[in-house]
Amino acid sequence: MQNWQIKLSLFLNYFVFAILLNSVGTVILQVQNNFGVTQSGASVLEAYKDLSIALVSFLVSSYITRIGYKNAMLIALGIVSVTCFIMPFTASFWTTKLLFAAVGSSFALIKMSVYSTIGLVTRDKKEHISLMNFIESFFMVGILMGYFIFSYFVDDNNPQSSEWLKVYYLLGGISLAAFLLLLTAPLDESSIKAGPGASMAADFGKMFRLMAMPLVIVFVICAFFYVLIEQSIMSWLPTYNQQVLQLPAALSIQMASILAGSTAVGRFLAGILLKKLNWHLVLSTCLILAAVVVITAVPLAQGAGGRVVTGWGDAPLAAFVFPLIGLLLAPIYPAINSLILSALPTQQHGLMSGLIIIFSALGGTTGSIITGNIFEHFGGQNAFYFSLLPIGIMLVALFFFKRLVK
Repeated sequence: MQNWQIKLSLFLNYFVFAILLNSVGTVILQVQNNFGVTQSGASVLEAYKDLSIALVSFLVSSYITRIGYKNAMLIALGIVSVTCFIMPFTASFWTTKLLFAAVGSSFALIKMSVYSTIGLVTRDKKEHISLMNFIESFFMVGILMGYFIFSYFVDDNNPQSSEWLKVYYLLGGISLAAFLLLLTAPLDESSIKAGPGASMAADFGKMFRLMAMPLVIVFVICAFFYVLIEQSIMSWLPTYNQQVLQLPAALSIQMASILAGSTAVGRFLAGILLKKLNWHLVLSTCLILAAVVVITAVPLAQGAGGRVVTGWGDAPLAAFVFPLIGLLLAPIYPAINSLILSALPTQQHGLMSGLIIIFSALGGTTGSIITGNIFEHFGGQNAFYFSLLPIGIMLVALFFFKRLVK
């Protein structure tokens, strides 16, 4: 297979960052047990991760072509490898903050570079959209495996034990393996190098001009509302399972992994289907069916509580049905990202990847905050009905996106 080594490297890069980025919930719990950190104090870890992603994306996206995609990925993997190996030795809250700041900053470099590199190693739009979906599906596999990897190192009988920190030896080893694989992988970046007269100010000007394009504006609307939907569900599903379905806390977290698993399967299948079918038909159908799942699954939660649930075998049907929405939402984000990148010259992929990351971060934060407020003031039973509004907005936006892509 052509470019197999660099493609394998992209998969491995995304896998390790999926585990690290989505371990924040587990780590928040562990720092309370190990370091005596309060709940409000531990909550800043999310900000260290997300704000680092947004800030580095904004600062670097305009001139990532100067760094080079391969060099940027090597820098990111090097930083994360070193930080992971430091973690078990220091065992402190400030190192945990450093870890998530490093992971967030590095992921910004990784995501911009991975998205941009896909355009260099694929031949046409169909191959581009297919590879994008396969890589994003592997990201969800990483999230899914992360739940079980971290739980293996956590000692339920001794919550104060710091043995869980040994997980970072494993994650540091995977990062180092990804670094070595990428180091030996050939990647031709000659087509995206900035001209000799380009300056940093000129590069920033290009980014703002790109944001003014009607195609990019409509894309930003699509990306913002997609991540708003996804993050609002992903962040609050464990709480929904515990407070609405009345599952035990540990089981609530475990059953939230169904969402990651169904999303991974959905993106894998989309990688096959989108090679053969019209993308707009597939994505519009997925959004309509996702709305049907919300309307059908949320009422199932009524009366689901009130009985003792000890494991997966006696969990209510609603706990299994609603997370399957991931299967339907899964193809949308990789597909629209692929379409916007395919519609632009490869020289602009770095800039566009930065915009994707920035507005995705804003959408995720907004979705989580809105859902949390609805959860608090109107009850968890009604919280997920909110997703019907952005689903409707996305259906309209995709119609205009299709016209502008043409």
